Amino acid sequence: MTRPITAGVDGTEESLAALDWAAREAVRRGLPLRVVHAWRYAESLATADRDTQHGWVSDGVAEAMRTVSGRHPGLEVRMDVVEGGPAQALADAAAEAEMLVLGSRGHGPVIGFLLGSVGQQVIAETTRPVVLVRAGDQPAAEAAGRDVVVGQHGSAEDSADVLRFAFETAAARRATVRAVRAWTLPPVFAYSPGSLKLLDDAGGLEPYEKQALADALAPWRERFPDVPVAEHVEMGSAGQVLLSVAGRAQLMVVGRRARRTAVGARIGSVTHGVLHHAGCPVAVVPHERPADA
Repeated sequence: MTRPITAGVDGTEESLAALDWAAREAVRRGLPLRVVHAWRYAESLATADRDTQHGWVSDGVAEAMRTVSGRHPGLEVRMDVVEGGPAQALADAAAEAEMLVLGSRGHGPVIGFLLGSVGQQVIAETTRPVVLVRAGDQPAAEAAGRDVVVGQHGSAEDSADVLRFAFETAAARRATVRAVRAWTLPPVFAYSPGSLKLLDDAGGLEPYEKQALADALAPWRERFPDVPVAEHVEMGSAGQVLLSVAGRAQLMVVGRRARRTAVGARIGSVTHGVLHHAGCPVAVVPHERPADA
């Protein structure tokens, strides 16, 4: 089954920017585009029945679709107006998509990328990649030689899904993958005879981290030989290190552990920080830890 690239649209400037981004990505990947709008019948509008309100919403989404189709004449576009809560409707749409693309409310001077409760819930619940695009996104950045930046963490198996998404996206854009791995000094009690031997064999902490990144990238370099790769290993918190290279990124790709806790699904502190402060579109890719890890 061919999965579409799906864009959630609500008529706002940021959702229309997300729709434009999704359309360009669909063209690059040769995939259909699905446009989804969630709505609820407003009983307070006594002069308009359910069918009339549905017609208003459909007309607005159809206008956005006509604009996209005019820019990309060969693109297959389909529209779905779904009655219900936006978070559930978008999560359901994401389950059937190659990726879900949503708008962000902007980049504020204090808290940065304003994600919103619906976006947070959808990202936390879905098992598919979600891309956040803010209003004012500039397509020119995609053609300006900027990198697809991806955060790599843990073992090669841990980061396989995240790296796959980054390499596939870079290949479609003929861009460089800039793989970033951050490391910090572990507390003394974290050392064990086994870990000390691994570090000793690698020649120290930084060489060990560089080798870990190289090992994680190796299968993807082989699978995508035409994609240039830059490796970035730096001491510091993962969020800070990723944001330090965000200025050269056309897209930031981060992972989210696809697990539920006693308080429900979570985005994770690093992903949350990048979502709130990166100036470029951000892709959040859920991944599972291998069963034997």
